[in-house]
Amino acid sequence: MSLLVVGLSHRSAPVSVLERAALTVGAQAKLLHDTVAAEPAAEAAVLATCNRIELYADVDKFHAGVAELSTLLALHSGVGLEELTPYLYVHYEDRAVHHLFSVACGLDSMVVGEGQILGQIKDSLARAQELHTAGRLLNDLFQQALRVGKRAHSETGIDRAGQSLVTFGLEQLAGRESVTAWAKGKRALVIGAGSMSSLAAATLARSGVDEVVVANRTLERAERLAAILGDGGTGVTARAVPMDSVAEELTRADVAVSCTGATGLVLTAADVTAALAGRAGADGADGGAEHRADADARDVRAGESVCTDDDCLIAPAPGHMGHSDHSRRPGHPDHAVHTDRSGPATDRPTTPDGCPVGSEVGDETAYEQHAALVGNSPAVGAAAARTSRTAPAPLASAARAAALHLLDLAMPRDIDAAAHRLPGVRLVDIESLADASADAPMAADVDAVRTIVSDEVAAFGAAQRAAHITPTVVALRTMAADVVSSEMARLDGRLPALGDKERAEITQTVRRVVDKLLHAPTVRVKQLASEPGGAGYADALRTLFDLDPETVAAVSRADLLSNAGGRLGQHQENDEPKRGRA
Repeated sequence: MSLLVVGLSHRSAPVSVLERAALTVGAQAKLLHDTVAAEPAAEAAVLATCNRIELYADVDKFHAGVAELSTLLALHSGVGLEELTPYLYVHYEDRAVHHLFSVACGLDSMVVGEGQILGQIKDSLARAQELHTAGRLLNDLFQQALRVGKRAHSETGIDRAGQSLVTFGLEQLAGRESVTAWAKGKRALVIGAGSMSSLAAATLARSGVDEVVVANRTLERAERLAAILGDGGTGVTARAVPMDSVAEELTRADVAVSCTGATGLVLTAADVTAALAGRAGADGADGGAEHRADADARDVRAGESVCTDDDCLIAPAPGHMGHSDHSRRPGHPDHAVHTDRSGPATDRPTTPDGCPVGSEVGDETAYEQHAALVGNSPAVGAAAARTSRTAPAPLASAARAAALHLLDLAMPRDIDAAAHRLPGVRLVDIESLADASADAPMAADVDAVRTIVSDEVAAFGAAQRAAHITPTVVALRTMAADVVSSEMARLDGRLPALGDKERAEITQTVRRVVDKLLHAPTVRVKQLASEPGGAGYADALRTLFDLDPETVAAVSRADLLSNAGGRLGQHQENDEPKRGRA
């Protein structure tokens, strides 16, 4: 059997495809059951996050496995196989191990080095264990991936190279300001009470917002999160509301973060428009209308000079949603046309054709260089180094002018992408985050993590190959023990008067002879088996000693059962994984 992974991610597929292919928890369970029921696969696990869907399996045939796993992914995601295939990637054996270890270290994340992926890998393993679809290989693989990820974060400065999507998203909303300066005094609405939403709420509280309102379909979960925030020592006011209060709360919020498991939109463009209208009315009642009117007027003026250049990165014309979804060529995951999803900004320099700063191709020097992303990524409260691939000044202007800041971390999306066109609204979502973080150069810390991954892949492969021959060695020693017992029984029949002391001495002598004869070959065969191509030594042992294949299989099953409890205990020891530095 061999490890195979088939999947798609933000590196291989546009957000529009990832959004449609997103799997619910129920769909993941069905996918796992159908995978292990398929002929080529014996084990299965699904890693599904906001920017990747990957199916891992232990298969006995490569081509049949690829075909079956691809078909099952298409079936359960609801995206046709012909449409999905160009965006799928395949990794096999050591390359599959290397891929998962890289993912666990944050090297394959949208924001390089973010640590939240460790929690998602842990959840994937727990789900596969609960559904009994993870066997020896996937248990060992995912456990080791968790250890490698933790090692990378503890032994290198990979945390300096990246951070959680929450922090990165807030930096994009803040523009050139630090997150703490931008967040100070704001009122925040957090929609959802899961791990990502909780992280967003905690980050906003630490960043200095005055109030955090948590809305969730299950009010009790929202109340628990609000209580934790209120007792966190940040001085923030926190309260919980039901989901049907979102529209009302949005009229009072300065920033809203949404990350739910909903399959449809949580906030439509009409909802945001109504909230802005309600907000304007509330501002008039409390005397703040002048400030809001000025901001809205600035946004309207900026909106009147919307660029008609299709390559414009700052202010796409009405009806032009950007090119990110269609510019990635299948098979070339790093190729993308980067489009900023920000709202209108003021005081933009323009070119003769009306473009605020020019196209990506025509005016590359106008953009913030992305090298600072890896080496100088700030924590919350530091001067923000990250920006979208747009001119720094318009970003800062947009961040200051926006009356409502929206951060959508859900996949599929919670907030209508059309909301970014509304005057006074700045929207950052998974797609714009992917554009802002793409093509980041690798720093020394990332190179150090790559070295760790390579070393760990080699060690894991050697351990797996050695473990593959262990049942054969055990079966050989069992057969030798049976031969000793059989010969001693024959000796008892021929020498019935033999005393117990003499019999015990003879038995011990025969066993020592057998052990000495088998010791050197079994130690050497384990060493050879740990090397690439060493799997054939197990076959050679079975052939030379005429070992019963069923006996070897029985040893494997017994070993798996005896170690299952230990692996579960090990899994629990991987307690709280890194959830990002936010």
